[in-house]
Amino acid sequence: MTSQTLGNQLYRLVTTAKIALFNQGELAQLTYGALDVVASNVQASESEPIEISFPIGFRPDKTAIISSKNYSKNDLLNRYQFLAFQQLPINCIAQLVTIIEALLGDILRAVVIRYPQKLNSKRTVPLHIVLEAQSIEEVHIKATDTLLNELSYKSPSEFGGALEELLSINVLQCPAFHKYIELKATRDIHVHNRGIVNDTYLKKVGSHARATRGVFLPVDIPYFLESYEACLQVTEWLEAELDQHWNSSEREAEKENLPSSSLSKVTADDLSKVNEQPTTARSQKTSPKRPKRVKTKSKSENEHKKKN
Repeated sequence: MTSQTLGNQLYRLVTTAKIALFNQGELAQLTYGALDVVASNVQASESEPIEISFPIGFRPDKTAIISSKNYSKNDLLNRYQFLAFQQLPINCIAQLVTIIEALLGDILRAVVIRYPQKLNSKRTVPLHIVLEAQSIEEVHIKATDTLLNELSYKSPSEFGGALEELLSINVLQCPAFHKYIELKATRDIHVHNRGIVNDTYLKKVGSHARATRGVFLPVDIPYFLESYEACLQVTEWLEAELDQHWNSSEREAEKENLPSSSLSKVTADDLSKVNEQPTTARSQKTSPKRPKRVKTKSKSENEHKKKN
């Protein structure tokens, strides 16, 4: 049984995030496939118009208020295409951002709880939090949560600088993290501004902007797949960098002989339905392990403790 060192704790956090990403890719494909089957059934149906029932409200007695609508085949197919090629990718990128945001927050909490001196000595905590806390660890968690909330409003460079100060790793050196920054800004635009590019988006992403001010920011299946890959690369980079500072015995033990199976993928034929130039999706294994990296010399946790 491996010990709960900080290195092992961080490795488990990253591994959990990887699995969540793989699951999101799988669920996205299953949903896409289900919509495709329904659209095929609609196309093959001899009935027209087609009546569809759906809830439009909920009564106090906890029963649904049901309404019905008649669709022509063409109108109904257009609705399913909208769900598959526009709504599904938007919902999926929101999940990707949530997974990476949670991972970064969990990593920071784990490190700060182990090394509370990493918090700025000038940082203040309201007196009521200290008095109500059941342990000093709870105070550290509250202070870290406050810090994370502040970081969420920082520019990418400021955010990267804060992480480097706390974790001694510079996430801005990870190419995929810049893609993630644009992904997060895209998520925010679709959640808060109906998908229309504004100055906030342009300021956050800089040269990575995908549209100009006032233009609708597209999110389609290829964009989701590119973002999915970028998020996986961020977790790989974090795993390797964190291991250099806080070596994980579990990571060393689990490098070999991990079971895996192929993840179904969106094919070029699928994408050609909405893109003149079909894009082949990446095929990913469901195992959280990725191709081997060149091993670098690791610092022990004790060595890191001495420095902090």
